[in-house]
Amino acid sequence: MGLSPAIHSPRRGLSRSEAAAYVGISPSFFDALVKSGRMPKAISIGGRRVWDIRQLDEAFEDFAGNQSNSWDKLVNAGGGSD
Repeated sequence: MGLSPAIHSPRRGLSRSEAAAYVGISPSFFDALVKSGRMPKAISIGGRRVWDIRQLDEAFEDFAGNQSNSWDKLVNAGGGSD
């Protein structure tokens, strides 16, 4: 008795709650980010709304690219050791 191969295959489309969990936020905050355009809109497949995991990755990278931390500031200021 084996499991369906689809269970073990990576999925590209995620539901709203899965998409929110994937990027580590609540579904309501995810909705707000979609509405503001900072997260991608869903696509419709057979009447079901799904989010493309690659588009979620791109949006997440945009957030990460706008962040800096104290270590980055120290290194960029020339204070890091070589």
